[in-house]
Amino acid sequence: METVASSLVRHLHSWGIRHAFGVPGKAIVPLILELGNQNVEFVLSRHEGGAGFSAAGYALMNGRLGVAIGTSGPGGTNMLTAAGQAKAYHLPVLFITGHASSKDSGRPLGQDSTFFAADLARMFEPVTLFSARVERSEQFPVYLQHAVERALTGVRGPVHLSIPQDVLTEPVRHFELELPALHPALRSPRLKEAAELLEQAHRPALLLGKGVHISGAYEAVEAFAERWQIPVMTTPGGKGAFRSRHPLHIGPYGLGGCPEASEYLKSGIDLFVAIGTKLSDMSLPAITEDMIPQAVLHFDIDGTFVGKSFPAPALFIQGDAKANLEALLELAAERAPEVCGAYAEAAAALQTPDLSENEVMKAKSLVISDETQPLITAVQVMEVLGRCLPSDVMVFGDDGSHSYHAIRSLDIHTPGSFRFDDVFAAMGHAIGFSIGAKIASPDRTVVCLTGDGCMFMHGTEISTAVNNGAGVIFIVLNNGRLDMVNKGMRHATGRSDGTVYETPLQAALLAEALGASAFTASSPPELEGALEKALQAGKAAVIEVLVDPEEIPPTLARG
Repeated sequence: METVASSLVRHLHSWGIRHAFGVPGKAIVPLILELGNQNVEFVLSRHEGGAGFSAAGYALMNGRLGVAIGTSGPGGTNMLTAAGQAKAYHLPVLFITGHASSKDSGRPLGQDSTFFAADLARMFEPVTLFSARVERSEQFPVYLQHAVERALTGVRGPVHLSIPQDVLTEPVRHFELELPALHPALRSPRLKEAAELLEQAHRPALLLGKGVHISGAYEAVEAFAERWQIPVMTTPGGKGAFRSRHPLHIGPYGLGGCPEASEYLKSGIDLFVAIGTKLSDMSLPAITEDMIPQAVLHFDIDGTFVGKSFPAPALFIQGDAKANLEALLELAAERAPEVCGAYAEAAAALQTPDLSENEVMKAKSLVISDETQPLITAVQVMEVLGRCLPSDVMVFGDDGSHSYHAIRSLDIHTPGSFRFDDVFAAMGHAIGFSIGAKIASPDRTVVCLTGDGCMFMHGTEISTAVNNGAGVIFIVLNNGRLDMVNKGMRHATGRSDGTVYETPLQAALLAEALGASAFTASSPPELEGALEKALQAGKAAVIEVLVDPEEIPPTLARG
């Protein structure tokens, strides 16, 4: 008869999972040993939070379940932030934590994970879709089934099982558990109403959020925008959902957005179409009276926040974005599109085939010229990246000014090649995400765009990349401060206390200490050279970019 540990690992292997991320401890030793017995590689992370981030990146890239393992007590609490981040991305990650002994619960125990101390089952509840403690082996089959069903069906996301050490070694009846079959994607019954709104609109706007990435609705979104000739904007989390140089693309809106998007919204929008976004304050900062549309058409899988951002009537199209858009296009296939003058003109005005977004910004004097700056600017960094990185690169943006500069200025050539979270927004998460993604997809170029503040939090995970052959290119924008907070505080209060590092990070030295290739750049030519070498090397590399510390990030619109 199998043990709980061997049964769990057998199922992971049968589901195609070949890596689990974590930090070992006494309470989970039986599980760690069983991973090795059944050829599931245990990736030793440097922190349990980093393990959870890596498991999420693994799930994002390969479409399967990610697995993160931590020991009892602090091993579990260290993963809570990673669970919250996975929930914000709607990524199916199985978090497994241990406990000293189920039989000894109630007695004084080191790193207790029951309700007598750090109750991990309850702590994980707000940041997962399902969290439970397996108190005896008989519970394991049904609890595992509940966990994978919640992780992979409907609104997907992370789940958690706390399994004590003695339960891991208990015998359990043999059972076979298949991953949940994919149900037909939910389609809304209100698509005809949506089609009527679209046909009646004379000046619509389309805002794309992170849900487009989750659904993989890139082709459907482009066809939808072209069918009704709707100018397109993206939220911070929706960056990368639409090609930058498409003639209908205005640019980003929300925190880090471009002036053109705001001006278009002020031009008298009669229909605001939102796809895969909650329309939070990060997506709709500083809304003025003249930006309020006459009506909202809102596509999302979750209706919790529909109708709560604009004081305008909203038609909610619930379900999978890709399925609903494809069905809507089928409805409209027999109708000849009416190209209204207002958005035909808008589309024509947006056609800049020979200029990147960054070059357009330069032409409009939105950046400072090279002659007046001793150090490279973040905007110049994005121009170099957009020009020098391969078109199918996967870029993970960490949370900070660096990513908001990318949201405004980085050209996206392939939809789905840029990922960023503006909801939970855990600093340093992209470092782990990129490592897990590279391990899941070793043949794809993976870049982590991060900052010195994020590196201080989770930069030691670069050692995980080095030791597991994950050739991620980490681009660290270093300006010696928590830049987004620094500039925001100064703008709002005139002061920026506690935001500048007295001893700045030397990222290249840290990279060398962790075993990665290291480069430093302070000008566009130096960055180009470093990128060329890092891309050719094919192993973990850190490019420290010394950027202008006084450059103003595009994040001051949010109150």
